[in-house]
Amino acid sequence: MAAVMSGSFLPCTLTRCLRSSYQTSSSVRHKSTPATLVGNEAHGGTAAGAATTEKDVLDLTFSDHEKAFRSKTNWELIRALLIFKLCGVKVIVKNNMKLMKFGQKVLGATIFEKVMKLTFYGHFVAGEDQIRIQPTLERLRSFGVKSILDYSVEEDLSEETATEREMQSLQSRAANQSSGPEADTQGSFSSSMSFRESDDPQLTQYKPQRKFADRRYAVFGARTYFYVNEAQCEKNMEIFINCIDAVSDATKGTGFAAIKMTALGRPQLLMQLSETIARARQYFHKVTGSSAPMMSADISSDVFKARFKKESIGPVDNEAVQNWLDHMTYDKKGLIHLFSWSGLIDTNMLLSDVFQVPNLDSGKMEPIITALTREEEEMFKNMMRRLHTIFQYARDRDVRVMVDAEQTYFQLAISRLTMELMKKYNTEKAIVFNTYQCYLKQTFTNLILDLEQCYRQNFYFGCKLVRGAYMDQERDRAKELRYEDPINDGFDATTEMYHQCLLEGLQKIQKNKEDGCPTKMSIMVASHNEDTVRFTLRNMKQYGVEAEDRVICFGQLLGMCDHISLPLGQSGFSVYKYVPYGPVNEVLPYLSRRAQENSSFLAKLEKECTMLKKEFFRRMRSGQFTYTPQGKYVALGAKLP
Repeated sequence: MAAVMSGSFLPCTLTRCLRSSYQTSSSVRHKSTPATLVGNEAHGGTAAGAATTEKDVLDLTFSDHEKAFRSKTNWELIRALLIFKLCGVKVIVKNNMKLMKFGQKVLGATIFEKVMKLTFYGHFVAGEDQIRIQPTLERLRSFGVKSILDYSVEEDLSEETATEREMQSLQSRAANQSSGPEADTQGSFSSSMSFRESDDPQLTQYKPQRKFADRRYAVFGARTYFYVNEAQCEKNMEIFINCIDAVSDATKGTGFAAIKMTALGRPQLLMQLSETIARARQYFHKVTGSSAPMMSADISSDVFKARFKKESIGPVDNEAVQNWLDHMTYDKKGLIHLFSWSGLIDTNMLLSDVFQVPNLDSGKMEPIITALTREEEEMFKNMMRRLHTIFQYARDRDVRVMVDAEQTYFQLAISRLTMELMKKYNTEKAIVFNTYQCYLKQTFTNLILDLEQCYRQNFYFGCKLVRGAYMDQERDRAKELRYEDPINDGFDATTEMYHQCLLEGLQKIQKNKEDGCPTKMSIMVASHNEDTVRFTLRNMKQYGVEAEDRVICFGQLLGMCDHISLPLGQSGFSVYKYVPYGPVNEVLPYLSRRAQENSSFLAKLEKECTMLKKEFFRRMRSGQFTYTPQGKYVALGAKLP
């Protein structure tokens, strides 16, 4: 997910030197402008580079083939039609990776690369590096569409290798060490802890499982990182930072970068931290007797004091318990967090020191997180340092960064860390964006609680709404391990959840506008579903949210749903294409996933194929045997020359 120079990584020291020098070239900021036709003699005679107020009228049926494919040459129309038709052939899709590898052997590297650039690679991937992607980015921008850059190189691992790597990265090293006084561990559970619910089936999801260790299983819409070592995590951080550079340089202040936390640290730590958050919630409910979520329960520290007094464990005569109470995160309304997350995020505090609670039987402070070695504690510090480096650099370069959602057994930790990083870096605008998977039953509740934190702790909120990429894997894992299925019952329930989250966001945006802070919340509607896009547009109007407010944007993948993206951009709405790039032979796993994902959307493909054919024959009938796309639009928010 990031940039390389001429197809190879820059050495770290050179990269840092280049970063330090970017500030020497000043840039002039221009007023944000909606996507409009750039003025010329045919439109009022305005000067070149000036923008008129004209923009296309949006066809809400998304059936205008001429507007949808203005950005494509005749050959690109034929290529898209051919590729979509091939994606409907099950035997090709099922064996696509084998066919590509066979093509490499038969054709040789050079010819295979040329064939791929003319076909699948050319359709779904923008280019090999941040220099070669420029024509694609510029063409998209000229039709009102902005970019999210993703360096899509993936390691082609066998299932066996992926499984072994994952199991090694998920096993706690402390579990294999003695718990005696000489052990190199930082705390562990006490078997007598009264709050511990070790037999809770819901907690089994936070345990490594070999059957599901290859996280690519049944996943077509998301990339998977497998942990190798800390050096690889450092390299991934540099990749993400180079991507931020590419976004800043190439998108004229309108782009996004995307990251995954599993690329930046040992996955075991995210799994353990997710389990700790789940256990902390159990402890909260056990101590307070409240069934409400912690953030919305309006519980003060007095409730804890009363319970501890009842159990005769303090806090009056127990300094450790009183100190724990003093470090809880709360405001006038009540408790926000049991622990000092800001202390963990901003200092060098150890996980085992932060995540301790008073034992209701003994009054002693005991870890609520499973045992960690000193090396694992250092690994977590390294992961946080990498995240800080990325977000600080993104803020300096005025680039927004989306933290992608992952599997549920990681996601509690990913979302919590992302929210705390929002609190730190979203003080003036939304730089850090969290992702909400609407196929999960808890998504709406999680969004409500995160918004509550945002307003109580006064920072800008950025979110991306998606349906989700891990549905089949999550369901199979829950069934196998016998915990509650976290997935909504079906497509309609997921759509209802998506729309419910979106309406909540629009209501908050409306209130923000009334309160004089219209940009307090920003939402990316990442969807290829026409009905969801229409629902968003209709409710934007109902809640008084204008495109020019730049708080609602849309997102689709490059090479998919152009009949939605392009008309939106040409009509003045903020819309993004997720733009992958990387060397041909290193993005084959990405291309394989795109083929499989498209095969699951045959109904949508049928409409797009019909529109492609109509546009091609329209051009032929009108004598447009050659066609060169010439966009004259300015993407919403883009800096004008």
